[in-house]
Amino acid sequence: MPPQRPALLADALRDLPQGPLCVGYSGGLDSSALLHLLAASPQVRERGLRAWHVHHGLHPRADDWAAHCARTCAALSVPLTVSQVQVALGSGDGPEAAARRARHAAFEAGLAADETLALAHHRDDQAETFLLRALRASGPDGLAAMRRWRDCGHGRLWRPLLDLPRAALEAYAREHALQWIEDPSNADDAYDRNFLRTRVLPLLRERWPQADAALAASAALNAQAATLLQQDDALALASVRSADPQALSRADLRALAPARRARVLRHWIAELGLPPLPAQGVARIDAELLDARDDAEAEFAWSGAVVRAWRDLLHAQAQSPALPSHWHSPWDGRAPLALPGGGELRLEGANALDGACVVHARAGGERIALPGRAHRHSLKHTLQTLGVPPWERRRLPLLSCDGVLLAVADLAYSADFEPWLRERGARLVWRP
Repeated sequence: MPPQRPALLADALRDLPQGPLCVGYSGGLDSSALLHLLAASPQVRERGLRAWHVHHGLHPRADDWAAHCARTCAALSVPLTVSQVQVALGSGDGPEAAARRARHAAFEAGLAADETLALAHHRDDQAETFLLRALRASGPDGLAAMRRWRDCGHGRLWRPLLDLPRAALEAYAREHALQWIEDPSNADDAYDRNFLRTRVLPLLRERWPQADAALAASAALNAQAATLLQQDDALALASVRSADPQALSRADLRALAPARRARVLRHWIAELGLPPLPAQGVARIDAELLDARDDAEAEFAWSGAVVRAWRDLLHAQAQSPALPSHWHSPWDGRAPLALPGGGELRLEGANALDGACVVHARAGGERIALPGRAHRHSLKHTLQTLGVPPWERRRLPLLSCDGVLLAVADLAYSADFEPWLRERGARLVWRP
């Protein structure tokens, strides 16, 4: 029998989403209360409800915890998904942060487009998060702490209990005789969050009984401020954009106030899906890239991403290797050609190339006879005229037949190759 829905926590479901729900279910007190609460709602069951347990494999009893979750879900008639993840220990952030990253990566990858992930974070968690962010010198975006709603993979993430103290969840769990897991690591104050929970916040409450509520309220005020700032950031970002979403005008960036420019750069990097800029990233870009000479090829790289200055633009993208300088491969065009380091070159609209053709990296000194031109031109000059940045030039696959350069990826064709393609309705396609 599903449990009866309690009146005490009914307000937590005031913004119940329309689609199916998935509860992040660790088996601990908080997620046990949330799962029980949602399972008591006929509306939730009608729309679809499942639980999701992430098995981190970090504790000797991890298998027992997964089995407990399975028994509880069976008793509630709620389907359970169990995901076993690999936690990247030794990343420098500690096992707690590494486990959280692995867990959220699983959620983001497996959440359906119309599905909402419900997590059981409560007001005490919010107070802890606010203090942790403050101790890391976060600005308004970080001090906004956890949001009630945010995007998560293809779906949405919802924290319906964020306004409730943990004491309310514990009272609910005891009232309904729930069984939950006690993770012994939660008592280990070697972890920052546990230190705040077990030693700092109890001391604050002795002096300020409403400390948790006050800290959570400060997080909410910062969330409001961050929302207003982000609206202005979006307008400022629009004002410095170029035609290429991966490039911004350096001159227009220089015209922004430093604080606004820092926010715009972070907003831009996040929008491109690149790793967040590190603490020194904005300062390095300001000092080394914004005023760099047009031909200096100045850059700042971090975590597999890179920002480069070239001409009047600032370019950002994931780092990708150049083609090996001596690489070459015969190619007849019948099948796509895989390129070193990823990517491919393919011929579309024709069965095969004519002649003995080879795809190769730039070696320097190449020349190409362009359509409508009387003489051959240096490839370097051609690429400069086309506005191809230097780092992209090092990645370009060149197509030659019988020693004659026919194509530069899909950016430029020779005077002989261009009509050959046109007659067949064909084209080259380069996918980096």
